[in-house]
Amino acid sequence: MVLLAHEARAIFNLVYQVFAGKFYGYVLLGMILFAVFCQIKVKSTFSKFNRVTPLNRMRAYEAARLILDMNGLYDVQVVHDQGSLNDRYNDHTKTVYLSDSTYNINSIGAIGVAAHECGHAIQYARKYGPIKVRNFFAPAVQFFSGAWFWVLAVGFVLEWMFVIELGIAFYLVVVLYQLATLPVEFDASKRAINTLVANQILVGDELDGAKQVLNAAAMTYVANFLLSLVQLIRLLLRSSRRR
Repeated sequence: MVLLAHEARAIFNLVYQVFAGKFYGYVLLGMILFAVFCQIKVKSTFSKFNRVTPLNRMRAYEAARLILDMNGLYDVQVVHDQGSLNDRYNDHTKTVYLSDSTYNINSIGAIGVAAHECGHAIQYARKYGPIKVRNFFAPAVQFFSGAWFWVLAVGFVLEWMFVIELGIAFYLVVVLYQLATLPVEFDASKRAINTLVANQILVGDELDGAKQVLNAAAMTYVANFLLSLVQLIRLLLRSSRRR
């Protein structure tokens, strides 16, 4: 038992040196660069395949309507919304919002994005478990995402341990929300691809292009989670050292 405790302490010190010591800056910089790379990747991939027209010349809103109808979601609307790549599904209004860069565009990229948002609509209709977990955290995250930094700052300035731990708890909820988002986003893309295949909306290389767009978009969620996780680990280690 003494040996195990010694090894555990050695591992803790190693992790502390990486995340709370001089190496943390390099770890954080690496995560930031990875997140930036993923953002650039998704924009460049979408731009590439947004210039490729599918053989059926179907526009994104038409593909979205077809996907929803084929899944029995006749009550879900497809609406044009202003902006670029701010496409989303709102279950309260039963509406798939497609942006200027997607709605009336007959490209592989636009159809892939539209199919992904329809994938979210299908998740709600099928009562997909992980999306319930994510929605459970959503109300709290709206508050905690804006409050955790200020609570933590007050705790460190005043050196009040319970306030520091409260700020970390707030941030933990934010990170858990990001973690719960990952399976939701990957599953929505999987449902999108399956529907595109089943209805032959895209075929062959067209389908591969849509997969590249969706995979690039999914990696942005992974990068954001990893960046937040690194910060959380550092906060936990610093808090442990202060006890």
